[in-house]
Amino acid sequence: MAIELIVAFILLGAVVGFLAGLLGIGGGLVMVPVLTALFVWQGMPVDNVVHLALGTSMASIVVTSVSSMRAHNRKGGVIWDVVRMIAPGIVVGAFLATFVASMLSSVFLASFFACFLVYASSQMFLNKKPKPSRTLPGRGGLFAAGGVIGSISALVSIGGGTLTVPYLSWHNIDVKKAIGTSAAIGLPISVAGTIGYIVNGLSVDLEIPYVVGFIYLPGVVLISVMSFMMAPVGANLAHKLPVPVLKKVFAVLLLGLALKMISSVL
Repeated sequence: MAIELIVAFILLGAVVGFLAGLLGIGGGLVMVPVLTALFVWQGMPVDNVVHLALGTSMASIVVTSVSSMRAHNRKGGVIWDVVRMIAPGIVVGAFLATFVASMLSSVFLASFFACFLVYASSQMFLNKKPKPSRTLPGRGGLFAAGGVIGSISALVSIGGGTLTVPYLSWHNIDVKKAIGTSAAIGLPISVAGTIGYIVNGLSVDLEIPYVVGFIYLPGVVLISVMSFMMAPVGANLAHKLPVPVLKKVFAVLLLGLALKMISSVL
């Protein structure tokens, strides 16, 4: 593996961890477009670069999810009853979505991801928050909601916070507990998505060293380690820097990443 690629993974992991701690965002929004560009740069098959980016990103989120879940649980911010009821739908939705992703072209996946980035960017820039107006549904309703959240999260390789926090807030869950519960939900999403991308990638002969399924192992290790190390740094600075302003700047950056991802696969 080229030294330039190793450095790129280390820098990406550092940025992802820092932003996760500072802004509370999932790393997939940054990782997928950057990994896509890196894989194209390395001459990997264009037909599968987005699949590799999604799988590698999803596997990298597992470590971050565990760390985030433990931190929120220590502060009593996780509603475990909700996690237990929504997790089965999350797992089914995330796992099955990887089968759908494996059948889609890199161009379609890149376009879908770019559209999601535009949505996430607009929500972040405008700081739009849903008006709480109802209570959580029962087990069946939460299973269905989990299926939708898990499916979309696996298709765009995120921990689900972009979808879960607004959903829980919409149902009158305190925002701090919504964030904590979302962090716990991120673990089954990332684990189910990782397994799905491994299973679906095994049938594709990519002939790339260190690749298992649609997951590039060196990228997962380097990104995870650096992300884990840098997340506390971002969290500490969150109390000292103008986070609302930084969110708007990051929202503009997301739009740039959306354009870069589309251009990488075209």
